[in-house]
Amino acid sequence: MVRLELDQVVMRRMKEEDIEMVKALIKEGCEGTENRLILHILTRPLCLFILAVFSSILRCLVHSFILALAIPVFLLIIFLKITMPRSTGVLGSSRPYWDYVGSTYRGAQDDTLQNPYCRISGKTPLTRKPRCRAGSKDKDKDMSTEKITPEREQAAGQVWVAESEGEILGCIFRESETRTGIRRICRLVTGSWYRRDGLGRLLVQSLEQRERETGAHRVYAHVPYPSKVGEAFFRKLGYCQLGEGTNDEDDTELNQETPERGFLGHPLTKVFYKDL
Repeated sequence: MVRLELDQVVMRRMKEEDIEMVKALIKEGCEGTENRLILHILTRPLCLFILAVFSSILRCLVHSFILALAIPVFLLIIFLKITMPRSTGVLGSSRPYWDYVGSTYRGAQDDTLQNPYCRISGKTPLTRKPRCRAGSKDKDKDMSTEKITPEREQAAGQVWVAESEGEILGCIFRESETRTGIRRICRLVTGSWYRRDGLGRLLVQSLEQRERETGAHRVYAHVPYPSKVGEAFFRKLGYCQLGEGTNDEDDTELNQETPERGFLGHPLTKVFYKDL
């Protein structure tokens, strides 16, 4: 496999024609994460106790130990799959959806993130027009009829994609600015062929640099609770987990950021933050 050349990566705002490719990338990145979160919840002591109580009651009704054990677990799994926020699959978000069209409102402009590797190598990233997909024109027509306003873009936030030679390799999502000087990364995805090549680090650090220049002083990121890889990744980038710092309790700003919670109030995400 050819190693990714980071100095050839262009990080730009997502455009409308990129939406389907980004959705496919997210689906690939979320694979298996939701099931690990459900397993995490099912193995909590309080959840096990509730399942045991319901199993005991059903044991008297169905006269089958296996059915009495399986039915409550099956129903709870269905309930969790329906109610769990879809955004938690990669990085937690306060909303269970993402306004893709609204986030591409200004994506048609040549708005890019700085790539520090270009300055080091002295090379200019090469871009290539992506190949047209079947039916893309019809989809673009449908999207263009939607009313997109600056207010809708502000509420949707921003999506940045990493592109090399016309291929989208990864993406990072920044939520809308609800607090002055505070930014929130709600999704970070890299293609399976480009993991452990530094692409995720490049996306995060480049976005941090941009937000620092626009006046932000702190960035938050939520990591799925069972994800050890995501936790180690953000720690390497200088992020601290909420609650570990000695002065966390005195920081009123930190108290406003809470982890995503699911069934019985169990945390689904771990909150990390970094001062820029």
